[in-house]
Amino acid sequence: MASPLALSLPAPLRHFFSFFPLYTHPPVDSPDKARPVTSPTLWIHVPWSPEADVLSSDVECLKWQAYLALRGLSDVAIRWDVSPDGALDNRLPNLHVPLKTLPGASPEVKEQDDGEGELLPAHLIPEWVDGQVGALDELEGYADEAARDESRAWVSLLEGNVHAALVLHQPSSTSFLSLLSPYQNKTRTLEAVLPNPPAPLFGISSLLPSYGTHVNVDAIEQQYKDAIASLSERLGTDKWFLGSSSPTALDALVFAYLHCILHSKEHTLRFEVTRRVNLVAWERRVQSQVRGAFRIVQVLQQS
Repeated sequence: MASPLALSLPAPLRHFFSFFPLYTHPPVDSPDKARPVTSPTLWIHVPWSPEADVLSSDVECLKWQAYLALRGLSDVAIRWDVSPDGALDNRLPNLHVPLKTLPGASPEVKEQDDGEGELLPAHLIPEWVDGQVGALDELEGYADEAARDESRAWVSLLEGNVHAALVLHQPSSTSFLSLLSPYQNKTRTLEAVLPNPPAPLFGISSLLPSYGTHVNVDAIEQQYKDAIASLSERLGTDKWFLGSSSPTALDALVFAYLHCILHSKEHTLRFEVTRRVNLVAWERRVQSQVRGAFRIVQVLQQS
């Protein structure tokens, strides 16, 4: 017997809904299924030549590729079919690892590994690497405390003056469709890179909103030239920067910038590196080591 509180639709409304019946259908199985994560997989921006290369065209992704390779990891899979919007924090790279490789994973977690793995943002990659190959000492691989402290200055120089020159000359998409697209590459703006952000073109003392910036191109290019010259002089004939006996995080960062500069279409950027034989030879040697640590992964499998 129906409950006296049960609500029923009026007859005219039931008649109207009868023209839109609700059907249920069995699920449709796709022949394509995601492969289980059995080895670390790095999500990166597309390489310079996707058909024949494994090194990302993005300096941030390439830095982490070099970091993984120079820490001694190998057989790392890569994929570049994921938009930054699908990555953690909306930024690439991300590292997709099997659950059993997580630092401190309990036996229960390892047994429950279903192949989906765990996705790590870039800032958690060093912790995961430490769990695979062992943690670095307090000197972080540098020869002494002075070299470790000096490395901080080189990182600041690379991510400041050198990166500013790259941003200044990198091509940008200005098509109408690209402006409407919700999937935009979220790169650091030139104003965010420069140590002293330039003033707006107008808007400070007017009713108009702030727009654009004063960018001293000559100053940026001169700072870039000075940075590359200093980098070459500091490397000298050493195998690794700052006289380290093994590669450090600084070597990974230097390689990423040198590789991107040598692939730049801007002659001014390339010339400052190509005229310094030690930088070119060093980049080629490290490139061989980094490239050998990665392989392209097939994401989907046929059932």
